[in-house]
Amino acid sequence: ICISCHLEGDVTVERAGHSPLNYRPGEPISKYLAFYVYGGANPTARGVSEVEQFAKSVCKQSSGDKMSCTNCHDPHFTPAPQQRTVFFRSKCLACHSQPQFAATHHAENPDCTSCHMKRTGAQNIPHVAWTDHRILKLPQDSQPAAPTQAKQQLAPIFSPGATGRDLAMANYLSMLEGNRALGPLAWKQLNDEKDELRNDPQALDALGVMDAEDGDAQAAESVFRHVLELAPDDLTALSNLGTLLAKRGQVKEARSVLQSAYDRNEDISGLAMNLARVQCADGDAKAAHSTVERALIYNPGLQSLQRLMQTLTDCGAPDHRP
Repeated sequence: ICISCHLEGDVTVERAGHSPLNYRPGEPISKYLAFYVYGGANPTARGVSEVEQFAKSVCKQSSGDKMSCTNCHDPHFTPAPQQRTVFFRSKCLACHSQPQFAATHHAENPDCTSCHMKRTGAQNIPHVAWTDHRILKLPQDSQPAAPTQAKQQLAPIFSPGATGRDLAMANYLSMLEGNRALGPLAWKQLNDEKDELRNDPQALDALGVMDAEDGDAQAAESVFRHVLELAPDDLTALSNLGTLLAKRGQVKEARSVLQSAYDRNEDISGLAMNLARVQCADGDAKAAHSTVERALIYNPGLQSLQRLMQTLTDCGAPDHRP
């Protein structure tokens, strides 16, 4: 239950056939999501990483299932500031009960966390600091070594049952977030799992996007059409299929497909622009102007929409295709 909110990972993947919107407290979150982290990443550099830090601690690894978040944190009680040192020291001494810890170990400083769980910051969230949950024996070890290239690979954490499909999707999502080096690996893994993905719209969408990016429009179209048989409202399949059709000059079908996507997603400016261009290529200037005007309600002042509006004067010209 704790990790359903306090575990984020570097990449989070929705499990096949499951939506986290259906999660209910008490269920394992791994039924709905698989979490992945980079093997050599600094576990203290990213926000919401306390669970991953805790998993790396010697305390947790030595104690196994006997130790959990609730050994130290009571979800129904927060000690007052003046009580915090005594409160959390008692949690440490519950296990470290030897006399040298209870009586003589740095008697001048009873706050165990000030040395062994130092405050740190997040590189991806400015002005945020929290406690390092690795519970380091030696405070000077607080900064991990820089990761090597070999360690820049995603691995599951707290995700029992994570599949090859989930890893492929994790690499794909990481590629979308900017790690382009993982693109070829994601494409290979998705193709390796292709027989298992016949009823998996999310994974098929990823495969179709990568096929299109690789220049195989025919394979991408086939994948997106299959996705729409499974999920007729799938935005990724609709918008990408519409764009592929428009590029091939199949304006009428492209317009129908993009209109279906746009009717449910009027706030997406890129989708509105593609639809307007196809409407214009179909000779319907009125519809194209209406689409852009509608998009400007959601995105007022967006210069790309304003520029497009100014060009919708010669509808039917090929340069208005997406």
